[in-house]
Amino acid sequence: MSQKTVRLTMAQAVARFMTAQMTVIDGETVPIFGGFWAIFGHGNVAGIGEALHGVKDTLPTYRGQNEQSMAHAAIGYAKASFRRRFMACTTSIGPGALNMVTAAALAHVNRIPVLLLPGDVFANRLPDPVLQQVESFGDGTVSANDCFRPVSRYFDRITRPEQIIPALRRAMQVLTDPAECGPVTLSLCQDVQAEAYDYPESFFAQKVWVPRRIMPDADEFAEAAAAIKLAKKPVIIAGGGVLYSEASEALSEFSQAHGIPVMETQAGKSSLPHAHRLNMGSVGVTGSSASNLLAEEADVVLAVGTRLQDFTTGSWALFQNPDLKIVGLNVQVFDAMKHNALPLVADARVGLEALDAALTGWQVDSAWTDKALTAKDIWIGEADEARAASNVELPSDGQVIGAVQRGRTKATLVCASGGLPGELHKLWRADGPGSYHLDYGFSTMGYEIAGGVGVALARPDEDVVVMVGDGSYLMMNSEIVSAAMMGLRLTIVVLDNAGYGCINRLQMATGGANFNNLFRDTYHVNLPNVDFAAHAAAMGATAKKVASVSELETALAESEGAAGVHVFVIDTDPLITTEAGGHWWDVAVPEVSERPQVNAAREAYVKALKAQRAG
Repeated sequence: MSQKTVRLTMAQAVARFMTAQMTVIDGETVPIFGGFWAIFGHGNVAGIGEALHGVKDTLPTYRGQNEQSMAHAAIGYAKASFRRRFMACTTSIGPGALNMVTAAALAHVNRIPVLLLPGDVFANRLPDPVLQQVESFGDGTVSANDCFRPVSRYFDRITRPEQIIPALRRAMQVLTDPAECGPVTLSLCQDVQAEAYDYPESFFAQKVWVPRRIMPDADEFAEAAAAIKLAKKPVIIAGGGVLYSEASEALSEFSQAHGIPVMETQAGKSSLPHAHRLNMGSVGVTGSSASNLLAEEADVVLAVGTRLQDFTTGSWALFQNPDLKIVGLNVQVFDAMKHNALPLVADARVGLEALDAALTGWQVDSAWTDKALTAKDIWIGEADEARAASNVELPSDGQVIGAVQRGRTKATLVCASGGLPGELHKLWRADGPGSYHLDYGFSTMGYEIAGGVGVALARPDEDVVVMVGDGSYLMMNSEIVSAAMMGLRLTIVVLDNAGYGCINRLQMATGGANFNNLFRDTYHVNLPNVDFAAHAAAMGATAKKVASVSELETALAESEGAAGVHVFVIDTDPLITTEAGGHWWDVAVPEVSERPQVNAAREAYVKALKAQRAG
């Protein structure tokens, strides 16, 4: 029996296939692709461009201003959707494609699904070298797009139209797999995009993708449950996997039932509401005093859905109990076994519910829970002091954070880089799952505004507030135009400390001289005085520079719910940070220097290294 086919170009097949991929959200079947970001050029305008026009009523295409930032917006959308829905991005060949590599790395590090479809050179090679083609003297198969290989979970180059059939099927498997999840790059040779093929109609049949919930292995589970039951001072570290598994309720019930305090990574913050009695807040280098006090003493750490990166573990020097055991509850075995952990490879929600049942009737000694509650009360007082309003000429980041949260009590917060993530990790009080949205796995300067656009697309009914430093704003701000074009509701708060304040502080902490970070410490003929409000207004925002935290708080309150993009700019102090909480971070200091400040810092560094665990 002959198979029914339909003749399409390869690009048309890509577009039609994408429109047929569905998922289920709150009982409703919806498209799994939330849209397509595109900057057209040679290499994709004729093929993919024409194909997207044909499906524009079912698969919306958004025009980006920069290839990197449009991919950041796609990542923000997927993260805000808890990886249940995602987007695709297409570019021309050459520089357009390579501009997405940084975003691919961000998605790779943070385990976020995004489909990247850069144009590529001619598969037939007849017109080589084409405009923007990167030639290898020793390998005729190489193009610029090979740079995506190390930062893609799955990479494929499509050199024949029929190859797109297995490639797209594999792409969907990766994008929806809780363990493999990350960026997929399908490099589309530009001539092949326009070539036709008789595709089987079955390839375009609607398919519904639902989350796979991995069940724990019986032996791993028994060992993990036994370790927790023997614990005297257990803690839970909640990572991003808690949110992606929609396990917040299970985590809350588990911690309450057994009296175990919870601390949150950057990706996991908002897993529990700030007001939850056993939520100790942030942990690690940017941790609260409560979390870090408990982590130092913990004998068992239940690490749920976290990569246990160095900011979480204090560069593996935070946990001081010599009898420490880690139980790694994670869908990805690579993460579950880090730091010699007892692996519990399972979905976070399934794993927590199973552990809860296995530990029925067991609670940790009340003295440990009471110690946690007392430590939290002390931390709340310290954080209140850091967040308090002040009339100083140059407020701290913490004081601005307090003003933003008082002005917008139900905001979803977006940030990524510089000193703000550390202060936000400590001081922002999240009230619901996903209300705190940080890229701190790759800490990508320039993510903030673009990521905020993606969050606003995914959560159009929510109040989305982006906080960004002047350095990151200058690095990438063009998606303000996109937000204004699309009629999105977005608030951006720009903290201007006249340079790269975070790295300047790190430079000072390692004994370095103030050099090339703050504008005043750079080579310059004239010091810049950027009018950020005027710049944002020129791109379509309603913008204002405020003179104080009280004026910022008022402006935020007055603009709440208003349509369009609103930008508020405030000058801040580049040196002040929240002293309470925090932990050492391993940043190597030069062993030899002519400067005594560096030698002193090196001496302190060598001393600190002694607390680092060897295994």
